[in-house]
Amino acid sequence: MKTRRTFIQKTALASAAVSVVPNFIFGKPAANDKINIGIIGVGLRGTNHLNNLLLREDVHIMAICDIDQERIFLNLDLMDKAGKKKPEVFGKDELDYKNLLEIKELDAVIIATPWLWHARMAKDAMLAGKYTGLEVSAANTMEECWDLVNTHEQTGTHLMILENVNYRRDVLAVLNMVRQNVLGEMMHFRCGYQHDLRFVKLNDGKSAYGKGVEFGEKGISESKWRTQHSLLRNADVYPTHGLGPIAAMTNINRGNRFLSMTSHATKSRGLHNYIVENGGADHPNAKLNFKMGDIITSTIETAMGETIIVTHDTSLPRPYSLGFRAQGAKGLWEVDGNRMYVEGVSEPNQWDDADLWLKKYEHPLWVKYGEQAAGAGHNGMDFFVIHAFVESVKQQIAPPLDVYDAAAWSAVTPLSELSIENNGEPQDFPDFTRGLWVKRKPYNWIKDTF
Repeated sequence: MKTRRTFIQKTALASAAVSVVPNFIFGKPAANDKINIGIIGVGLRGTNHLNNLLLREDVHIMAICDIDQERIFLNLDLMDKAGKKKPEVFGKDELDYKNLLEIKELDAVIIATPWLWHARMAKDAMLAGKYTGLEVSAANTMEECWDLVNTHEQTGTHLMILENVNYRRDVLAVLNMVRQNVLGEMMHFRCGYQHDLRFVKLNDGKSAYGKGVEFGEKGISESKWRTQHSLLRNADVYPTHGLGPIAAMTNINRGNRFLSMTSHATKSRGLHNYIVENGGADHPNAKLNFKMGDIITSTIETAMGETIIVTHDTSLPRPYSLGFRAQGAKGLWEVDGNRMYVEGVSEPNQWDDADLWLKKYEHPLWVKYGEQAAGAGHNGMDFFVIHAFVESVKQQIAPPLDVYDAAAWSAVTPLSELSIENNGEPQDFPDFTRGLWVKRKPYNWIKDTF
């Protein structure tokens, strides 16, 4: 059995995550086949990326940056144990990442910081000429969405949104079915981020795991910053895990685009109840008024006539699910229940076990590389997204998930906030491609990814 390290070494020079490159996009050539990468933000997500990069012989991790010195020490130790050269270290303050970007020999950066820093760091990275890998979501405001697009077009520097769910095994199998017209002309989709994160949003590191009631300065990990969004914003703040795969199935920005969206929010009870149950009714945080509704529901209309329902649900007790449903004129797939129905093939009015279909239409990427991807994190998805990023950097080509995708998917956050504030009033999506979605060709995930 090949190890992931052996596989990556042997395929380091293979052709990569190739996108259909628009004629107006250009990039500077990489200096050599071994690229220099910096990582800005080495918390849990950044460390995951570092672990995958350490397995590659075509990558040199030149620099890391984080204001949390414990995370710096942890990552330096990982690099030392892997026999890698010590990187330059940055993190003396929140703006020290700019000094990292001044390293002339740096080819690319991966940004895995708290959300509020994503767009501004990515903009600075592109201005510095560094091929940019940006964690989700890419932007918080409409201005930030346009900043990403405008900076890319100004500099010619590429940005890839590192949405790993686009590479999920079942998602790619269904994409394969959609491309082969198994479900017929596509009509309707559902997706979202449905994940009980109360233990993440409220965690002081002192209470039993999952029973903390603190956030902000008293919190640890994501509770230091993520929960503040729930306190101050009533919006779908994390749309891309669900929407990214659906955008690929519907060719968004490549022959199709999002047109408009309406959003609604329930009342907010989940975080308050959790605080009372675990910290008591007299705890100071029990007196806070969390603005974000426990369930945010948005409905998107596309130019080609599909509808997409996107759900954000992270503060109530529930099992994890991204809630995928892909429905065409001939059949549909639903991830919850793991079921499939195809007219003329399935028994009338009877669901099929989706595994039978997913196996039959296994995506070529998973057929070829599934064994090597198995240990990469998130059930193998992280292998594919990092490989796509690294190979795009090496070839200096547009990535499969580009800056226009980053902007369109992330625009759900500010648009949902506006719609909710205005009693569900429809909000128009900007056309971040400035009309070029009409001529941009659909990305060929079968032939053009590896």
